[in-house]
Amino acid sequence: MPPPYKALIVDDSALMRKLLHQILSSDPEIEVVGVAGDPFVAREKIKALHPDVLTLDVEMPRMDGLTFLEKLMRGHPMPVVMISTLTEKGAEVTLRALSLGAVDYIAKPTLDVSAGTLQQAEEIVARVKAAARAKVRVGQRTVASVAPVSSRSTPQFTATHKVVAIGASTGGTEALCEVLTVLPADFPGIVIVQHMPETFTKQFAARLNSLCRIQVKEAEDRDRILPGHALLAPGGHHMAVVRKGMEYGVHVYRGERVNRHLPSVDVLFSSCAREMGRNVLGVILTGMGGDGARGMLEMKQAGAYNIAQDEATSVVYGMPHEALKLGGVDEVLPLERISLGMMQRLQMG
Repeated sequence: MPPPYKALIVDDSALMRKLLHQILSSDPEIEVVGVAGDPFVAREKIKALHPDVLTLDVEMPRMDGLTFLEKLMRGHPMPVVMISTLTEKGAEVTLRALSLGAVDYIAKPTLDVSAGTLQQAEEIVARVKAAARAKVRVGQRTVASVAPVSSRSTPQFTATHKVVAIGASTGGTEALCEVLTVLPADFPGIVIVQHMPETFTKQFAARLNSLCRIQVKEAEDRDRILPGHALLAPGGHHMAVVRKGMEYGVHVYRGERVNRHLPSVDVLFSSCAREMGRNVLGVILTGMGGDGARGMLEMKQAGAYNIAQDEATSVVYGMPHEALKLGGVDEVLPLERISLGMMQRLQMG
């Protein structure tokens, strides 16, 4: 067995340090090499212990987590998993952390006093291990490279009958920024599932909307899929495409988790296969696990053309790899070429 991943826990709460230490140490593939109560102690422990992955709280004394993350990514880039609160403020800070180079985030673990058991342990362990293996992409995209929002124009794109369906998970927030910010304002309608909790998706959609020429919003039930617009599945809900006459729309609903996810990429992709056939273009981006692989194969079998992000540019090469293994992928592209690949394919009709 390969040596365990070395993890360093950075959190000002002694209870949180204890909980995370207990959770991560329960897995034989993780060795907690140290804990730190603030970024200054963390900086010295990083130099001395050479961890493979860091868990980092946002609110800490002497230096907040975002400031520390920015300094770390500038001088010593490494995989970082943010410890986030599932609040609007937590969402805003987490999205900022991901844009600075953090690989992933996890909700603050809680102690169930009545049952005396730790919650979410399996999810936390899986995310930390995936982060330890991840490629850290820092400074790959800058807002300055994006055309101003005022350049939105009247739709002129020819393939108005087409729809693009995108699935993403770990590393997907920045990958989606890179893909969507270069699309023209008249681009065909887009539906997106990004694995996120429900307090995060509204802010993420607003952030994308502020950066893109297309309009981006958190989807609501019965929203129409229109050229120049992208609909992001809300956290805690599945999103499926439905057809009414000559129009496409979305059905947003609460349901059981699929592949442990809510929303699930497979739910979206399977509905695209049923309702749109060859009129959908599928795209699967960086992410942990295999959600979306089966749905992408269904789309291909229904006549769709599918693009997967390549391994070299994926933060975590899980979802694209699984889709490729199942045979649902037509083309593999590096992240920076996916937007162009989508446009070229759609202009072919």
